[in-house]
Amino acid sequence: MGEKGISAALLFLGYFSVSSVNAGKFARIKYGLSAPLNVTIKVREGNSAVVTWDILEGDPVIGFAITQQKKDVRMLRFIQEVNTTTRSCALWDLEEDTEYIVHVQSISMSGTSPPSDPVLFRTPKESEKLASKSPDEVTMEEVGQAAQLRAGELIIIVVVLIMWAGVIALFCRQYDIIKDNEPNNNKDKAKNSSECSTPEHPTGGLLRSKV
Repeated sequence: MGEKGISAALLFLGYFSVSSVNAGKFARIKYGLSAPLNVTIKVREGNSAVVTWDILEGDPVIGFAITQQKKDVRMLRFIQEVNTTTRSCALWDLEEDTEYIVHVQSISMSGTSPPSDPVLFRTPKESEKLASKSPDEVTMEEVGQAAQLRAGELIIIVVVLIMWAGVIALFCRQYDIIKDNEPNNNKDKAKNSSECSTPEHPTGGLLRSKV
């Protein structure tokens, strides 16, 4: 290859690089933002998933917009949130064994960015969820239910202890009352017994028998 061929090749590569940079700048000027990067989706249990992404440093992002679509279905689900710096979003009420396509866009004061590259994912079947779950695995839902049960048991135990304490206090009070009244009862018994043992005689002297 001659010098002219080498010069032409270098000129073409330079033009291509400049054109790519200019195209990126033009897209950023047009939309005000760059499309989100590194969009990933993590499928969770309970027919849900979590979308995460990154943005270019310096982009004045104030929110995000997500489009969720079933594969081969035109109906879209649109999620939008502003005044936030979060880089993740939860997707709920997903159907099992279904493929979905997700796009993410950044939102600024001047508008929205171009959509990210589409991300395709599939939700598992119920049988796949059960097979992938080990016997020793504990989900957050199960932990929450166990915590609720423990809280209910503690409440019942506390109520029973309070009732027993009340019963014991009442018994002690009744015992003290009975103990305080016992000397008075003894005095009354002693008085009654003395009255029964001493005979009464009419006033005026002793009784005389007739001969």
